[in-house]
Amino acid sequence: MARDRIRLQNMVFYAYHGVYGAERELGQQFAVDVELEKDLQPAGRTDDLELSVDYQAVYHLVRKTVEERDFALIEALAEAIAQGVLDRFSVDAVVVRVRKPHVPIGGLLDFAEVEIRRENPRG
Repeated sequence: MARDRIRLQNMVFYAYHGVYGAERELGQQFAVDVELEKDLQPAGRTDDLELSVDYQAVYHLVRKTVEERDFALIEALAEAIAQGVLDRFSVDAVVVRVRKPHVPIGGLLDFAEVEIRRENPRG
């Protein structure tokens, strides 16, 4: 398993995810981190994007998933992002973190966050 990583940190999007009607009606910002695990030595030695991961393409996949799909749970949003990355890109594993700053829990907090890690079944 590769120990090299490419990280896209704190991508922020406006979307309408949530369990409650007001969340789905008013929307809010969601922050997403994606960490791609892959052996980057071939890309580093050759300076060849084809041997790495085009993180602009990863960003667009994340943006489309967050902004164009509907989820009640940030767990489901994170899972959809992870599966999309694994389906489209040659990586060993992906870590996805989704942060939701405005959580209706009746108290103060910076955000709620879910983190998942999924491995590529194709190895």
